[in-house]
Amino acid sequence: MRNIVATLLIAFLATKAFAQKQTPPAPAQVAQEIREYRMDNEERIMRELSEFLAIPNIASDTSNIQKNAAHLVEMLEARGVEAHLLPITGRGPVVYGKLISPEAKRTVIFYAHYDGQPVDPTAWTDGKPFEPVLRDAAIEAGGKRIPFPPNSAQRRAVYNDNWRIYARSSSDDKSPIVALLAAIDALRTKKIPLAVNLKVIFEGEEEAGSSNLQRTLELHKNLLGADLLITADGPVHQSGRPLVFFGNRGDIGIGITVFGPVRALHSGHYGNWAPNPAMELSRLLASMKDADGRVLIDGYYDDVTPLGDAEKKALAELPINDADLERELGIAKPEGGGKKLVELIMQPSLNIRGLRSAYVGEQAQNIVPDRAEASLDARLVRGEDPQQKFDQIALFIRKQGFYVIDREPTMEERRTYPRIAKVINEGGYRASRTPMDLPVSKKVVEVVEGAAGPAVKMPTLGGTAPMYIFEELGLPVIGVPIVNADNHQHSSDENLQLGHFWRGMEIYGAILADLNW
Repeated sequence: MRNIVATLLIAFLATKAFAQKQTPPAPAQVAQEIREYRMDNEERIMRELSEFLAIPNIASDTSNIQKNAAHLVEMLEARGVEAHLLPITGRGPVVYGKLISPEAKRTVIFYAHYDGQPVDPTAWTDGKPFEPVLRDAAIEAGGKRIPFPPNSAQRRAVYNDNWRIYARSSSDDKSPIVALLAAIDALRTKKIPLAVNLKVIFEGEEEAGSSNLQRTLELHKNLLGADLLITADGPVHQSGRPLVFFGNRGDIGIGITVFGPVRALHSGHYGNWAPNPAMELSRLLASMKDADGRVLIDGYYDDVTPLGDAEKKALAELPINDADLERELGIAKPEGGGKKLVELIMQPSLNIRGLRSAYVGEQAQNIVPDRAEASLDARLVRGEDPQQKFDQIALFIRKQGFYVIDREPTMEERRTYPRIAKVINEGGYRASRTPMDLPVSKKVVEVVEGAAGPAVKMPTLGGTAPMYIFEELGLPVIGVPIVNADNHQHSSDENLQLGHFWRGMEIYGAILADLNW
């Protein structure tokens, strides 16, 4: 009898252990475990983030970009992640990592970029974009600079959720990388197994156009077998709720230079006679859009792929927060002819991102400039081709009476053509979008909401990222950003609100522990 009881007990315990092994903890439980881990390890996590942010990371700064890549390899290997550098000549390498879970049946690639936008230190409140600064609130809300809390084994959860770290790439994209790695640490400490195999691709030239990423990945296709790619790029919704998005707009850059006399001229002696290129460029740019912001270039909206029923339903359910944004940003009347921001994001755009001609302010001079320059970006949506979009814009400029070239004009051309525009295609890529009604799409939303509460679901994010590359590899691509919407992405005083960072750790941990479909 004792033998029978013992046998039954052993069988029961084995069955229970098997069941426990096969049933992952719910996302809410995972989030709680990671929160407990974070509260005991905030100082270590913040130290790792600060050290990473202190390495300058402009894509053109090859030496420092290489330091970032090497640092990332060290960070990955410290977690037992197999890491490799996929080199790009003269640029920052792609950092590739792989962490295999014996029980996993699915593989997820996590994408982020470690390069950042160029900086003008004089435009930053603290003057040093690569020296992380801690503030007790946003600068706009009167946030004061405070010291980082000293290391202490006795302290627990000392960082307030409303505090912010100011530094280039604090939100775009270094903090999501650190959040993912900290989530791995937490899962390991809490003995929660990974439900998926994890691969990471950290790019070093996204802010410079990702011109080498596709070629680099094609050379290493054998490393990219997976079932899903999750991108961390971008902010959460302006409401502060978690965001899951299913597409990225594409992008092209266009440089336009309009020419006047071969040298700047005295505006008293030659004004009213010498053609002013700044005035000519202003007229040209103004002719591209109407008063409501609709682009007037022929065919500009013709190739847009219509949204499906799932995407239309998601748009209808999005929070309506345009009025709040207008108040926050000091906008009396938005463009768009009365359409909501989320509707306009689903359309291609045309933006003047910079203008330059002669001098202003204390350096202003009484001259007719010799040239005027504009830098434009056009955001593309699904269905549009980058080269065709550039051709539409270049043809429009010709129709306005300009002789269009892609180089400096010769003296003979200056004497022959009254209006000359150098128009340069600065490159770009197409948009991508994953269907929202796929089983994996629904599962990602389920896990995110289980870990962090009701999420905003967007068919397409307003920003761009080279996700079309992974789409061409047959991967569904879904975005799960974690940083605050008011993070000053791409401008001065970029920042990260810590409460979003902590929640991001919990979301990424839940994805790693519970994403099965």
